[in-house]
Amino acid sequence: MVQEDKKRYSEEELKEFEVLISQKLEASRSELNYIKETLSKRNDSGTDNTSGTSKLLEDGADTSERENFSQLAARQQKFIQQLEAALVRIKNGTYGICIDTGKLIPKERLRAVPHTQQTIEAKLKRS
Repeated sequence: MVQEDKKRYSEEELKEFEVLISQKLEASRSELNYIKETLSKRNDSGTDNTSGTSKLLEDGADTSERENFSQLAARQQKFIQQLEAALVRIKNGTYGICIDTGKLIPKERLRAVPHTQQTIEAKLKRS
């Protein structure tokens, strides 16, 4: 059967994507936990703040770094939510179907971006 003629992926194919997504989800959650631990250690300044204004520049750098870690954490949480939504689509049988065209998203794209809901053509048209 030619991929263009298929309306959805087989159970075996969906299982392959489920394993891939589960692995990415586990790695992403681990990374998020690391970021959160790093943030909590940075927020726990202890007695370092007792030296007054001599550390003003360092404090600014720390604040900037904390903001960067916070943004990383937010992006990681969004990615995790997208992966979890992809698992739901696998369960309900809509995974791999473009939300714009209704066509099957190529396996290569799903392997590269397993949470995608669009073919590359539909994504480029939206941009």
